[in-house]
Amino acid sequence: MSLPDLQPQQDQTPNSPDPPAKSAREDSDSDRPTQVMGLMVGTALIFIGFLNVLLSISGGFEINVVPFLIYFGGLAVWSNAAIETPVIRYGVMTVAISLALALFQYGEVLFWHKQVVFWATIIIVMNFMFNEPKKPAA
Repeated sequence: MSLPDLQPQQDQTPNSPDPPAKSAREDSDSDRPTQVMGLMVGTALIFIGFLNVLLSISGGFEINVVPFLIYFGGLAVWSNAAIETPVIRYGVMTVAISLALALFQYGEVLFWHKQVVFWATIIIVMNFMFNEPKKPAA
């Protein structure tokens, strides 16, 4: 005569779906409006700063560091709202703030500064246009 097994029996159905894993950003629904607002404000600041740089390149006039401060500030706000991986997010924010402070300390915008921001923005936008986001496995 054997003793009964004291451990509860687990459901052995092979087709039981596991609950989807949530990322750290999806845990609370109250963060979603803040994230959307960060995306909108960051994109608007990037666009405003980029538009000033673009017009100064095409028009041939000089600008001060304020459009760059707006551009890199918008990049920091956008990356805080859009990038999921913390190492990449804080890396982009650190680089954007460091470049803004370096240009502010330098105090002068040269032509190649405008060219670098222009072409880097074009490459990033093309990357988002032509690379489709990966869909989660269903």
